[in-house]
Amino acid sequence: MSSAGKQNDSSLRGQTVLVIGGSAGIGLETARRATAEGARVILTGRDPERLQRASTEVGAFRTASFDATDFRLLETFFDGLPRPVDHVMVTGPGPYYAPLTELDLDKARQHIEAHLLLPLHVGRNARNKVRPGGTLIFMSGTSGRSTARGFLLISALTAALPAMTKNLALELAPVRVNLIAAGFVDTPLSAQLLGDQLEARRNQLRQTLPIRRVVGPSDVAALAVHIMTNSALTGATYDIDGGQQLVAG
Repeated sequence: MSSAGKQNDSSLRGQTVLVIGGSAGIGLETARRATAEGARVILTGRDPERLQRASTEVGAFRTASFDATDFRLLETFFDGLPRPVDHVMVTGPGPYYAPLTELDLDKARQHIEAHLLLPLHVGRNARNKVRPGGTLIFMSGTSGRSTARGFLLISALTAALPAMTKNLALELAPVRVNLIAAGFVDTPLSAQLLGDQLEARRNQLRQTLPIRRVVGPSDVAALAVHIMTNSALTGATYDIDGGQQLVAG
């Protein structure tokens, strides 16, 4: 049995973790934590310079710079892996909010590819590249569970991903498949999206969240590593939002 399939193995020592979208934010923090747990990490990302900095920081075993939503490049990357990996984590862009009258269909198509089609392609390409008992972990969010003007696309994608995860867990078994659904996470992407409203959002969350602090990338990374190391987990969606769904806003 591979190291990924051992029961009650609470570390990643000797395992290989592939992070698609691992050059910043949640992906980079997951790579950092996996390295601390004894794993070898492989990082991919779109920006070669940022990817190189991330690789140097975590001591990555291997890197590859490409757009994961170019599915031919994604297939080529998986085909070129010299040996099986134990775990794959896939991060993606933030949500796209727009009412129907303002919806940019090209941008909507890009988000459908990144949030819905990318997991399918990763699952198809990884099925013979992830050791039995290993994990595929995808990312989603919790805000799209609300109904509001501008939530048309993100609500549909948010509803689809848990169902896809359950079915992939059956089709790819004994490889495990799980989904992390995050609320607001204090990442560079959040800073980019919010601009000068970032600190106000942080303060609001500190005052309203039951945990009385803002969720950070390290919180999500800790959950991801737990999912990797607990071999009884598959087909599930794990919320991590500091209790954001329990309070208004």
